[in-house]
Amino acid sequence: MKSNVKCCLRPAVALVTLMLWLGACAMDGSDMTLSVCPPVVEYSQAELARAADEIEGLPEGAVLTGMLADYAVLREQARYCTKIIQRNEAHAGKLQYLR
Repeated sequence: MKSNVKCCLRPAVALVTLMLWLGACAMDGSDMTLSVCPPVVEYSQAELARAADEIEGLPEGAVLTGMLADYAVLREQARYCTKIIQRNEAHAGKLQYLR
């Protein structure tokens, strides 16, 4: 007998997705930056210098080097996300002030 688990999970997954999407839309007046954009951890100069030394010690062609490059891209995307949300919040605040 075939399992029908996939059949039963599809509506549940769709419902959860819809609820999360609607919940994000209902956050009027809250700090959207915290809920939409992932945080970007700030590192001290000492930590960055230590990381650079450790990266230089990796063997040629280390997989970790590529992963760190991916992480750098994610950090930049998170910064951009925060910047866009803050700009939109400021714009919305100006529009609200004009009403």
